Amino acid sequence: MPKRIAQVEIIVYKVVDNQPLFLLLKRIESRGGFWQPITGGANDDETLQAAAKRELYEETQIKDYLNFFEDVYYFEFDIEIHGRIKEYVFAVEIDTNTDAILSDEHEEKKWCNLEEALKLLKYENNKEGFRKVFAIINK
Repeated sequence: MPKRIAQVEIIVYKVVDNQPLFLLLKRIESRGGFWQPITGGANDDETLQAAAKRELYEETQIKDYLNFFEDVYYFEFDIEIHGRIKEYVFAVEIDTNTDAILSDEHEEKKWCNLEEALKLLKYENNKEGFRKVFAIINK
């Protein structure tokens, strides 16, 4: 099994009536039961971009997108199992007619505006990633 070198976070959005709607996924209870964007590990045999695209597909079945943004945000955090984790945030814009099909890691999905997303997200670093994506969209 390849070694995990980093984690990727993918913030998926679509623009409806000139307003971005963000995809939030609710983890199953055994994985914490909280709302989050797509996240997953990048292995030593793949680039961060490849890991982001793989995780996007694995967790939502989304393979077609309008825009793919790299280097949106970066942060580090500690967890007991892996120690210090580096997380790289990507953003993906999808067509308004595209929707997510959930993997077994999540039990619910929700499309919401930035304000609602910030209320639902558990971690401050995730919230900051959404703020950065919102700023990119509104440039």
